[in-house]
Amino acid sequence: MSEEKNKSQAKDGIEKNDDEMGFLEHLEDLRKRVIWALISVIIGCIIAGFFINPLMELILLNPAKAVHLDLQNLRPFGQPFLYFKVIFVVGLIISIPFILLQLWLFVAPGLYSNERKWIGSITIFTSFCFLVGVAFAYFVMIPAMLTFAASFGSETIKNIIDINEYFSFITIMLLASGLLFEMPMVAYILARVGIITPRFLSKYRRHAIVINLILAAILTPTTDPVSLMIFAIPLFALYELSIIITRFAKKKKADDAG
Repeated sequence: MSEEKNKSQAKDGIEKNDDEMGFLEHLEDLRKRVIWALISVIIGCIIAGFFINPLMELILLNPAKAVHLDLQNLRPFGQPFLYFKVIFVVGLIISIPFILLQLWLFVAPGLYSNERKWIGSITIFTSFCFLVGVAFAYFVMIPAMLTFAASFGSETIKNIIDINEYFSFITIMLLASGLLFEMPMVAYILARVGIITPRFLSKYRRHAIVINLILAAILTPTTDPVSLMIFAIPLFALYELSIIITRFAKKKKADDAG
């Protein structure tokens, strides 16, 4: 009896060690993915550093020039820090596809074998959605908001904008739009694994409208209703697109099961 107990304890000890090793291996994999993601950001920053002057013109100066906004620096080392911030943000955007790849590779061990084949496609489409969101912010949202801001108010008050406040506005718009444009892709993944359904999204459409308005109000740096709607309307469109995509994902899942 004592011998069987000892064997049982030894067996339990082996299982616990195996679980512990699995957990440690998981942490090691996480560390490796984070390191590779940071390396990709560094490489992206190096690439951005080689093109910093054209990037400054493209990202900061051109949108302001288009609506005749004057920019000024109010800090002693404002411009050097501004250059570093532009390099970091652009480097981060450049590295997004590789960061997403590392994310999916980290999640991959927890997926079924038939789900792991999605990783390449999902990385491509999530990266595409993010870059489309960044482009939408740059070509549509930012010009519309700046045009409204420049045209509103008294003509005797000249708009001279602090460059750091202006950069924060540009950065928030680019990154927030890029992340929000991931909504259809996230909906597709959640639908494929059975967490959400088209019926669920349709049922809570009204709730989603309220949440989208609150989210737009939080993310929009200004408080005017025009900027709010410029941000909110794409969110509504993305939600409706997510419903369509979940229907496709549900049908695809049924076909794979069949």
